[in-house]
Amino acid sequence: MTARAPLPLRSPVSLLAAEFDHHFARHLPGESPDAGPPRQSRPVHGACWSAVPPTPVAAPTLLAWSDDLAGTLGLAPPDDAPAVAEVLAGNRLLPGMKPIAACYGGHQFGQWAGQLGDGRAIVLGDLTAPDGQRWELQLKGAGLTPYSRRADGRAVLRSSLREFVCSEAMHHLGVPTTRALALVGTGETVIRDMFYDGRPEAEPGAVVTRVAPSFVRFGNFEIFAARGDHERLRLLADYVIDHFFPEIEGAGAERYAAWFAEVARRTALLMAHWLRVGFVHGVMNTDNLSILGLTIDYGPFGWLDAFDPDFTPNTTDQGGRYAYAQQPGVALWNLQRLAEALAPLLDRPAAEAVAGTLDGFAGVFADAWKRQALAKVGLLPADGGEDELVARLLGIMTWAEVDTTRFFRALMAVDPARLPADGLPPPLLAACYAPRALPAAFVGGLRDWLAAYAARLAADGVDDATRRARMAAANPRIIPRNYLQQQAIDAAAGGDLAPLARLLAAVRDPYADGPDDDPHAALRPEWARHAPGCSALSCSS
Repeated sequence: MTARAPLPLRSPVSLLAAEFDHHFARHLPGESPDAGPPRQSRPVHGACWSAVPPTPVAAPTLLAWSDDLAGTLGLAPPDDAPAVAEVLAGNRLLPGMKPIAACYGGHQFGQWAGQLGDGRAIVLGDLTAPDGQRWELQLKGAGLTPYSRRADGRAVLRSSLREFVCSEAMHHLGVPTTRALALVGTGETVIRDMFYDGRPEAEPGAVVTRVAPSFVRFGNFEIFAARGDHERLRLLADYVIDHFFPEIEGAGAERYAAWFAEVARRTALLMAHWLRVGFVHGVMNTDNLSILGLTIDYGPFGWLDAFDPDFTPNTTDQGGRYAYAQQPGVALWNLQRLAEALAPLLDRPAAEAVAGTLDGFAGVFADAWKRQALAKVGLLPADGGEDELVARLLGIMTWAEVDTTRFFRALMAVDPARLPADGLPPPLLAACYAPRALPAAFVGGLRDWLAAYAARLAADGVDDATRRARMAAANPRIIPRNYLQQQAIDAAAGGDLAPLARLLAAVRDPYADGPDDDPHAALRPEWARHAPGCSALSCSS
C-alpha cells in the first residue's frame, strides 16, 4: 500500500468562511421535493433523509464554544460571535450547506416504535478538517421537521447545556462520543412539562451544535428493514462501510458480516468505558446507539454518585431497563435488533457469522471491561481468564454509600500494605457519604479486600508508582455531576455564564490532580440527593 502523503498545513478559518458540503445527502437518496411541506410531520418512505430548513429564532446568542473541537475542525475562535450565533441557531445558511433531517426508526424501551427520525435535529452539512476527517454539523433544537410527530422541534437550555457539557466531558475522559461545538440561546421560551405532572412551564430555549463523522444509528437500518425496503437498506450499509469502515474487506454478504462484527466490538468497548467512568446513558433505545460506537443522544443521562448498579437517572425508566449495570446487556439486545435488520443482506454463511458475533459479544465485552476494571486498581490482566478482584470490590461498595469517583481516586492515596490497626484509612473514609455510620460488614469486608489487593500487587510485581500511574489514567477526579450541571443551568438561565465556564474548564482536564477543596471534585451535597435535575431526570427536553 502506498503511504499517504501528509496533508499541507492549513491556517484556521472562521466558521463563516468554511467550505461546506453534504456527503450524506450526495450519496444517499432523499425525499422528493414535492413530498410535502418540509416542516409537516408525516411518514417518509423511500428516503434516507428529508430536506428541511431550520426555523429561525428571535435573538440568538452564543453562550458557549469549544475551542478544542474548533481546532480539530480547523476553525478559528468566533471573532464575530453574533454572526456565528445566527448560523448556529439556524437563522442563516452558509454556501454549501444543505440542511436535512434523517429518517430512522427504533425500539424504545423494548418495543418497536416505527418511524422516529430527526424530530428537532437538522444537519447543516459537513466540513473537512485539516487531517482529512469529514465532520457533520447538526443543530439540535432547530425547529420542526417531517419527523417531529406531535413535538415542537425545539430544545430547552436545560437539556442543551447538559449535552454540551457532557459531550466535552466524555471526550476528555477518553470515551468515544459525538462532540459539541457551540451552545446558542434562542431568546425564546419553550413550554415543557419537566416532571410529566401536568404542570408545564416556560423555559429558555437553546440550540446545541453537535458534531460527529456521522450520526447514523442502529435505527437508520431498522426502518428500511421494517418496511421491506431492501434497496435503501443496502445503499445505507454500503455507504457506511465505504466511508467509515474502509478497513473492512471482502464483498457482498461476507463484508456485511465482517462490518457487523466491528460494530459489535466498538459497542462492547463503549460499554466498558461507560462502566469505567460511572456513566449511565438513561435511554439506550436502538435509535440512540451509534453505528460508529460513539456515545450519542445525551438525554436523561446521569453519573454514579454513590455506587449503585441499579441506578438509572431516567424517571421514565420505572423498571430500570437502562440502569448502570444493565447497559452491556441492553447493548447486546440492541445489536440483536440490528442483526435482524441486516438479515436481508446476508446469505447463510454470513448469517451464521453474525450469530457467532452475537454469541461472542459477552466475551468481547468481558475482556474489554476486565482491562478497564483492573486499570482502575492499577493492575493488568494476567491471562484470558476471569478476574474476580474488582468484582469483589464493587460488591463490597454496595454495602455502604461510597462515592464511586472519589473512592478510586482515594484508593490511589492508600498503601494497602499499611492499614491502620482498625477501621479504614482516612482517604477512603472521606469517600463515604456517612463515614461515622459505616456498617461493620463494610469496614471488615473492605479491610479484607485491601489485604488481598496488597498481596496481588506484590505477586504481580507492581510497585506503588506504577500502580498510581495506571490508576490516575483510568480514574477521573472530576465528572460532570448532575448537581454541578444544574447549578450551571440555573445560573445561565439568569444570565450568569461564569459557573458554566468554570465547569467546562474542570471537565476538560478530568484526570489532573487538584486541591482537596475543589468544588467540582466534591461529594454530592445532601441537598442535591433528591433536588430537581440533580438526581433523576425525565425525557422532557
